[in-house]
Amino acid sequence: MKTKSQFVCQQCGYSQSQWAGRCPTCDTWNSMVETTLQITNSKFKDPNKSQIINLKDIKIDEKKRLKTGEAELDGVLGGGLVAGMVVLVAGEPGIGKSTLLTQIGVGKALYVCGEESASQVALRVKRLGLKGEMALLESTDVDEIIAKIEKTELVIIDSIQTLTTQDLAGTAGSVGQVRECAARLAGAAKRLNIPLFMVGHVTKEGTIAGPAVLMHIVDTVLWFEGERSQSLRLIRAVKNRFGPTDEVGVFEMTETGLLGIDNPSELLLAERVKNVPGSVIGVVLEGTRPLLVEIQALTVSTSLTVPRRVAMGIDFARLQMLVAVLSRRAGLHLGDMDIFVNVTGGIRLADRGIDLAICLAVASSFLNKTIAADIAAVGEVGLLGEVRKVGGLDKRIKEAKKLGYRVASAESGKSVTAAIKKLLE
Repeated sequence: MKTKSQFVCQQCGYSQSQWAGRCPTCDTWNSMVETTLQITNSKFKDPNKSQIINLKDIKIDEKKRLKTGEAELDGVLGGGLVAGMVVLVAGEPGIGKSTLLTQIGVGKALYVCGEESASQVALRVKRLGLKGEMALLESTDVDEIIAKIEKTELVIIDSIQTLTTQDLAGTAGSVGQVRECAARLAGAAKRLNIPLFMVGHVTKEGTIAGPAVLMHIVDTVLWFEGERSQSLRLIRAVKNRFGPTDEVGVFEMTETGLLGIDNPSELLLAERVKNVPGSVIGVVLEGTRPLLVEIQALTVSTSLTVPRRVAMGIDFARLQMLVAVLSRRAGLHLGDMDIFVNVTGGIRLADRGIDLAICLAVASSFLNKTIAADIAAVGEVGLLGEVRKVGGLDKRIKEAKKLGYRVASAESGKSVTAAIKKLLE
């Protein structure tokens, strides 16, 4: 066995033999850390160690999925946990990752306490009012953890960035340690057919801390999002080898933990103030689930040389484009106006079907005219000012009608100008 020293970027995992002030791959400054690597000169000598398996000989039973006890989470996972499934749960600090995993872990899991002590986890269980037993292990040594997870129904690692192995010289959270610990845990989970959750930290840029290969090692990546000051939480499946990647689970943070929400649209619209200029209801499709959200816009005369554009919950570049379309195609003189657009509830939207609602909200505020309280807007707006159809329109209309809303879409107005004239005048 040989050892050699390499300088490894703590952001992207790039390595080289000499130190550099800036990583040549990701251009991050002061991220190159010296790491001692061990190289084993091993050759494959046993031809009988691995066997070829015919596809027809593999028996699959979808009904054997392990239910987590949270219907919203099971839906995102594709119906539950598959034997040997490795799930990475990522999100900002304080968003509710440990709370959710504690809820599903009571009664069936081995909870590895890497960040907290066992007594702190016990206090959280008591605070949440959970009933049942849960095995706790205070350890950050990945090899010790692997030796103790046999005959366990479920394993929860909180968190992967705190684990280390004595075979590497790097500190906890370094690229080499995170990659090696995750690979060893994933290999053990698949060998023992035990589902495994691991919590992942995020960087200040909003990406998962550690090497990019971490997302390739695991089977599923769940992204926890939501404003910490708001009660709404969304779980998105960014990657899922055993289910769809377009599903979204919706939870509400309460004093007794996270509660799954069957009808999040009612929660999002519960505090809406009706008949006020700048407020428009939009219907978005998060995965396969339609949601009704309130888009609020405010336009005010600017005192600055360059007017401000503020987007909360939507893409800033998208707002810039829609404002340009309103100015050029709809004849709204917005060049000397500060424009603020907000999605209530603290959620972020990437669905292009919200374009028409944003345009109507901005126009409503600028013209100081209200839109009917029972109108929900759906449609993508192009650079020519046209309103385009969006996918899942039938689902959106059905959800809107269930809550008592009429849908304004490309069917009722082919251009954003026509929609503004019809709905605001």
